[in-house]
Amino acid sequence: MRIDTINAVVTGGASGLGLATATRLIEGGATVTLIDLPNSDGAEQASRLGAAATFVAADVTDGAAVEAAFADAQTRGPVRAVVHCAGRGKPMRILDKAGKATDLDPFESVIGLNVIGTFNVLRFAAQAMASNEELDGDRGAVVLTASVAAYEGQIGQINYAASKAAVVGMTLPAARDLATVGIRVNTIAPGVFATPLLLNARDDIREALAAAVPHPKRLGDPTEFAALAEHMISNGMINGETVRLDGAIRMGPR
Repeated sequence: MRIDTINAVVTGGASGLGLATATRLIEGGATVTLIDLPNSDGAEQASRLGAAATFVAADVTDGAAVEAAFADAQTRGPVRAVVHCAGRGKPMRILDKAGKATDLDPFESVIGLNVIGTFNVLRFAAQAMASNEELDGDRGAVVLTASVAAYEGQIGQINYAASKAAVVGMTLPAARDLATVGIRVNTIAPGVFATPLLLNARDDIREALAAAVPHPKRLGDPTEFAALAEHMISNGMINGETVRLDGAIRMGPR
């Protein structure tokens, strides 16, 4: 599917991977609706990106809000592409220092955002795309975001690893399900990237993470994620795939 002239949606579009993706799609000739939280920088970033960008505030865990955001995006044309970047982690252990079972909230909240939020975006993206006329053989293309933690979750990441493994697990069944209406679904599993979370970390933490990447020995740039997302949208034969984007890193236990 060609990028120029399509109408796209990017969640988590106010910063990091989402903002880089929205920027790339707009540079390629698309119009983009950025979806992010009401207290994000979404409105400012949409204004900076120009007339091709619009911001809609929504929490992806709220199904009604996601549905309304897609309805808003459809006022600017058929939604052809969706890149879902909204998500986060929250460190937790199974037992606390006293050997007691840890509180359930960090698990529930991360699963809620990364799993329920992903499914909300997927289902309402599919609803918006299913009635489209075909364009280059597709009615739409969806790109989800997992993580290498889906495969090598570290100590303190049990909630995050479980949530991202769920996104990987959704990918092929979703692609097979939505093949009947001409919608492709793929996922990117990034490694360590220079997103706001890591950029705000201590220098020694960033340097250690970069040194752990076999090649290139650096943090990934969000523009590299955006380039792969754009390719997944434009290459009609890529479907049902999860692609690691990680410089060959394999995370250790800590």
